[in-house]
Amino acid sequence: MLRLLLAVVTRELHIAWRRWGDAATPWLFFALVSSLFPLALSPTPETLRLLGPAVLWVAALLSTLLSLNGLYRADVDDGTMEQLLIRAEPLTVVMLAKSIAHWLVACAPIVALAPLVGLAYYLPPGAIVVLCVTLLIGTPTLCLIGAIGAALTAGLRQASGLLALLVLPMMLPVLIFGARATDLAAGGNDPTGIFYLLGALLALSLSLAPVAAAAAIRIALD
Repeated sequence: MLRLLLAVVTRELHIAWRRWGDAATPWLFFALVSSLFPLALSPTPETLRLLGPAVLWVAALLSTLLSLNGLYRADVDDGTMEQLLIRAEPLTVVMLAKSIAHWLVACAPIVALAPLVGLAYYLPPGAIVVLCVTLLIGTPTLCLIGAIGAALTAGLRQASGLLALLVLPMMLPVLIFGARATDLAAGGNDPTGIFYLLGALLALSLSLAPVAAAAAIRIALD
């Protein structure tokens, strides 16, 4: 199963490399939205520091949503997903591997860009570190949750709106906890408790989301 997981991740990374324009869309969206907000808001450091955690986390969530619609679409259209369904290996491993590859392509650059964008909001160094840690824990959870919705809508055309309606309610706790932890760090408070909550959400998503996504893709293809 480990060989299958590595093979699927490698395949997805090769496909993303060949389609680098589509792969770059989520983190370019994050960079543009995050950098435009300081221009539209009051330029005072106090205002930007107050709104920065929420703006950055909302931008990260929307960037993740932006890339979900095509997570399984190509495999469904060319018949690859049907071939994976009839293989002896567990489909949950394939779902987990595709979520890992999706995070590496769409969300890992967001985590790397976060320190630079945080400086535009006058976040203190400690808050920038917390922002990066919460994104590092929270964005995999967003990808795993989003994979369930992407699997349910894999057989539909123009399903972006429906996909957002399906997964946004489940993503909101991650958004709230991530923004709150960064806000606490910016105010000089300890966000350790929220780290535990985000870690628990990640562990729950890792254990349940691939199973749910595998069941959903079977339903979508029936």
